[in-house]
Parts: sequence; structure tokens; C-alpha cells
Amino acid sequence: MDMDKREYVVHREVLDDARLDEVAQKGTWSTQLTIAERAKESFRCSVSRLKLMVLSWVPVLSWLPHYPIKENIMGDLISGCSVAIMHLSQGLAYAPLAGLRPVFGLYTSFYPVLIYFIFGTSRHISIGTFAVVSMMVGSVVERLAPDANFIGNGTNGTNVNTDARDAYRVQITSSLAVLTGIFQILLGVVKFGFVVNYLSEPLVRAYTTGSAFLVCISQLKYIFGVTPSQFSGPLSVIYTLVDICQLLPKTKVQELLVSVVALTILIAIKGISAYYRQKLPLPIPVELFLIVAATLATHFGDLNSKYDIGVIGEIPTRLEAPSAPDATLFTQLIGDAFAVAVVSYTTSISLAKTFALKHGYKVENNQELLALGLSNTVGGFFQCYSVTACLSRTLVQESTGGKTQVAGIFSSIILLIAILQIGSFFEDLPVAVLATIVVVNLKGMFEQFVDLPMLWTTNKVDLLIWLVTFISTILLNLDLGLAVSVGFAIITLILRIQRPHYSILGLLSGTDLYLDIETYKEAKEIPGIKIFRSSASINYTNAEMYVDALQEKSGIDFGKLLSAHKKQEAELKQKQDIEKNKAEKEAKNQVFGQVSSGIFTLNEITEEKRGLTRQIRDIVSDFSLTERFPSGLGTGRVNWAFQHDPTISNSDSDMGCHGDDGINQTLSDGDEEQGRVFRQGTHSIILDMSTTSFVDTVTVNTLKNIFLDLGQINLDIYLAGCQVCVVKQLETAGFFSEFIPKSKLFVTVHDAVLHVRKKHNQTDLKPVS
Repeated sequence: MDMDKREYVVHREVLDDARLDEVAQKGTWSTQLTIAERAKESFRCSVSRLKLMVLSWVPVLSWLPHYPIKENIMGDLISGCSVAIMHLSQGLAYAPLAGLRPVFGLYTSFYPVLIYFIFGTSRHISIGTFAVVSMMVGSVVERLAPDANFIGNGTNGTNVNTDARDAYRVQITSSLAVLTGIFQILLGVVKFGFVVNYLSEPLVRAYTTGSAFLVCISQLKYIFGVTPSQFSGPLSVIYTLVDICQLLPKTKVQELLVSVVALTILIAIKGISAYYRQKLPLPIPVELFLIVAATLATHFGDLNSKYDIGVIGEIPTRLEAPSAPDATLFTQLIGDAFAVAVVSYTTSISLAKTFALKHGYKVENNQELLALGLSNTVGGFFQCYSVTACLSRTLVQESTGGKTQVAGIFSSIILLIAILQIGSFFEDLPVAVLATIVVVNLKGMFEQFVDLPMLWTTNKVDLLIWLVTFISTILLNLDLGLAVSVGFAIITLILRIQRPHYSILGLLSGTDLYLDIETYKEAKEIPGIKIFRSSASINYTNAEMYVDALQEKSGIDFGKLLSAHKKQEAELKQKQDIEKNKAEKEAKNQVFGQVSSGIFTLNEITEEKRGLTRQIRDIVSDFSLTERFPSGLGTGRVNWAFQHDPTISNSDSDMGCHGDDGINQTLSDGDEEQGRVFRQGTHSIILDMSTTSFVDTVTVNTLKNIFLDLGQINLDIYLAGCQVCVVKQLETAGFFSEFIPKSKLFVTVHDAVLHVRKKHNQTDLKPVS
């Protein structure tokens, strides 16, 4: 059957909320525990519960005993060897970004991997050094331990005491890693893994792209062989770039030549490897080949002595003993630690979820926080700096056949051998070669610029977030740039919530669909009924705007209608008082036998009062929107979000007893020249609440005011499409009352429309053509 011609017919009664509860048998049918029961259950101890808790907190105990050796061991072995080669090159290259000697990059690539193997839930991500996090750590190091703090007098003048500087920098990075891990552990324990959702994908991608730009700038001094001044704080990258440009005439040609040769080799071989990746069993380890070749050439060619080419220097072939971090530094590192904790976790969990989705397994947000936090905390005691997952290593681990984190164990074994046996071999490695390795490995981050044309065509708000994040990261540095970026993203979210799309709905003929009449040509309004919908939840930030939009879209000015109503009541009361006083005076001047004439006068007044009351019920105003809203939504008006004052209601008016006839609307604003009468015929307003997910106190008060104030001018108001949780919140807030009965609440807009049509004896449901 053709899908375009399928039809369905449903016969059911019109359902308001009370009738729905009866038909659907509303009640508490789930077995959800109460708070007290959940608390009691959480403290209950048993062998089975203890086992589940241990397995959830230490995932390796659940999967390692069932590890399929025959199926996975070969892939994990090859993958581990490939990742170890990348760990070796990137560890040596990224450690200087953090302001440390290269050997600490090797330590950081070893210890945290072992911890993540035990506590992590991802099978494919590679934990260790990462350019962005290394740069964030380096910015902290430069702020707290600049070279200027360690200048002493030497035989050749003023020299930097590198030993004291490096020792203090290790203390800073270790303390930062431990504090970062503590933040992540605490967030994981309190189940705060969802915090990553507040960092949108455009923000994260722009932040990493801006960070890559900063990393690239930081490597220029090694590529050109110059020594610029150290700058920190906002605009430091601009000052650094200007200083490097001024030092270009002092470029060491031999350093630049080494950098150009290394860049050419890296780009060429990586391009060949990418082109033939389907045919190659393993990616070409070009970084390892380049490091070995450059080290051999520098060592046997004595390039350091002859041409003053900078090299790494001493690399100890041992593991350092664990030491406690300097807790006195924590107060200076709190803000930086939290920023590193958020960025490293965001990077790690995004990669973990990507590969988990690809391979059909699940990662736990909170457990990942714990695993990353423990990796940082334990690593900090072994002089490691903060770690996260790295995209390039993760891609290699997955593409070379890695199936589990056993690949990390193999890579750690190879790294341990490198640290203990061959670490000193790399002492003659030129730092310019490491700089080129860092720059070339940033290619993937710079490719994120392709987001810009895509966002331009799909979502300009996300494009603005991308640009603001990128620019603020570059100009304000990583810590302040992240804070500004997150703040700007939250502001855009609030503004979008505050400025939803408001619409009047019309019926699509022959269906029960109600669509925006400004978007759909065939959607027509139903005579006498205005159906109003907001595209977002109503809350305290947009409640007043909701009322403004309702008046603008419906063409009914609530304030002037109430003013007209009160003016009529005041005139009536004044006339009654005059007649009553007149009657009392006449009664005093007449003899007792003439009392009957005074009684007749009062009866006449009462009859006139009833006549005026009926007249008021049939009088409303139809105002020109150009007069009411000369410049957009209403300005300079009463805030409807405040609590309604019940004293404004008149005891003589029949509030809540609405007539069935259409309401005549008349403009009565005190200006006789503008007093004109229009016929509109609107008698009912239906508020579509299907997009509202919760209501706060301001929203409840706003809805009350709409019902009570419009009730005084005999406009019927109905709610439709409320979710069960919203109905419960309205009940708890005391929304429903004698004047706002629950019978005003309907399951769908169509139910409300059918009820109104029946009430007004309009059984033929024909929209306005």
C-alpha cells in the first residue's frame, strides 16, 4: 500500500485530564523505591552486592578472566607495539610543551596506562601525553616557575639554574596532576559525569583547534633556533609571535635546515602511508625512524659541538621513586586543575564513546571519570603530569587490530624497556626534530577548520560559539579562554530559551493536526478560538515574554480590556452611589407614608445595575497591533510574572461563569478620538503546553494571572497537552482551584477544540478559510 494514501480512523470520547485519569487508570504502578528505601538499600551489605560493587569499580576483574586469548592476543600485541612507538616519540616531544625534560614524557606514557588498564571501560583509547593538555600544564609552569625566578651569577654572567628550575617544575606538574585527579575522582563518585554535556561539540573542537594554534606558536622557537622572552596571561601569544618575528634575523640556519628536512620527511612519508593505508599491514612509524636517524646523525656527525644544534640532553635510565606532591601548591593550582580535569575528561570520553559506538559496547561516564582521575592521581606520585586520551594513538591502536586494553600493557612493557635500557640513546636527539613532530601531529586538529563552512550553512549560533571559543582561546590563553567560551555558550543557550518561537495554530482540514498558520498555508484558524503555542518551556526567564507574545499573536490586549472593565465598573458604582445618596435624602424629607417611592428607586437602581453588568459582559476591545505593539513585543507594562492580586476582582462580576456567545471587542482607553468598536468574535483561548517540560513558581503565577484576569472579561482559557509531570507540578503548586477547575485541562489540543465547539453549539468543525 502507498504510504501517502494510508489512513486511520479513531473513535473516542473527548478527554479532559480528569477523564483521562479515569480511563487510563492513573496511579503508581511502578516499583520505584522511596528515598528512605533507596538509602537503606545503598547501605545494605551482602556478598553478592559487594561483588557487584567491586566489579563495577574495578572493571578489569569482570573482563580479563574471560579474555579470549586466541582471538585477541595477536591483535593486541601488534597494536601495543605500534602504540609504544608513538608513545616514545610523542612522550619525548610533548614533555617540553609542559615545561619538563623529555624523560618525564616517557614516565607519563608509562604509569597512567597501567592504571587505566585496571579501572577504564574503553577498549580502544590510548591514555598518555596529549598536546593540548601538555600546553595547559606548560602555561601553569611558565606562570609559577619562569626562568627569571632561577637566574644566578655564573662564570659567563647571569645563567639560569636549570637544575633548581626543573626540580621545582616537576613539583608543580606532579601537584597539578594529583589535584586534577582528585577533582575527577570526586566528580565520578558523585555521579557528575554528565557535566561533559555542557561542553558542546563545536566548543570542544574550537578549543582544541585554538590550543593546536598555541602549541604550534610555542614550537617556532625550536624550529628557528631563537630564544624569545617568556610571556604569560592574556595576549601572551601575540607578544610571543611579535618577539619571534623580531628575532628572525638571528635565526640559526642550521636549526632551520634540520627543521625543514624533518618536516619534509614527515609530511611526505605520512602522506604515502595515508594513501596506501588499505594495503599496508601497519602504519609506517615515520616518527621513530626520524628520531633514530636524527639521533645517529647528530651523534656521529657531532652536530651539537660543530654547529650548535640544540639537543635533548641527559635522559636518566631509571624509574624515579614515588614522592608526595607539594600540597602547599594546591591553593595556586585549584582553577588550573579544574580546567585541566574538564578538558582532559571531555577529550577522553568523546573518543571513548566514538569507538564504543563503532564497535558495539558501552562506556560508563562516571567510571571513566574515576579511571582518568586515578590515572592522574597515581601518576602524580610518580612525577607524571596530567594525561588524557590522544586521537592519533587511539586511531593507531584501533586500526592495527587492538581489541582490549591489553594492548596498553604491551606498550607499557616496551616503554619500560626503553626507559631502563635505551633512554640514554636519545640524548643527542635535536629538539628541532621533536618540534616538527609536534607540529605535524597537529594536522588533525587544524583540519577542524572545515567545521566553519558546515556550521555556516547549518547553525550560525554554533558557528558563533566556534569562532568565539577559538579567538578567546588564542587571545586569553587556555584557562581564561575556556571559561569565556563556556560562559558564552551558556549565554547563547539562555538567549535561545528566552526567545522561543511563538505561533497561532490552525487546523489542517480533514485531520486533527494543528499547525503554525504562518508556516502552513492550509492550516486555518477555527472561528472564535485562538490556539497559542511556544516552542520552549515556560519559565521565569521568558514568562513575561510569553504573555507579550500571546497578546501580540492573538490580537487581544489584556491590559486595556481589564482597564475598560474596571472603568465600566467604576462608572456603575459611582452612579449607584449617587442614586443611593439621592434616595436617602428624599427618604428623610418625606413622611413615613412616602417610603415606598424610595424603595422603588432602589429597585430601579438594582435593575439598572444588572443591565450594566450584562452590558459589560458583552463589551471587549479589539485593538490595533500597531497601536499596542509599535516596536516589537510590549514594553513598559506590568510584569505578569508577579503574584496576582485577588483584590482586583469584583464581587458583583460573575467571574468563572462565561457566556456561550462570541465576545464583542471595543477599544476603551480613555481617548474618545481613538474609541472605535471592532467585531472579532474570539471567545476562547487554548494554550498548547506540549513543549513545556516543567513549571516554576513564576510560570504558575503567570498562568494563574492569565486565567483570573481574562476570566473577568469572560474569555475562556484552556490548557492542552500537559505532560504528567507538569500536571503534578501544577497540582503541587496549588494552581487548580474554584476559579481554575481541572476541567480546563485537556489531553490534546483537538480535545479542547471539540469541547469548546460543543459548548458553543458549533458542531461543524470548519476552519476559517
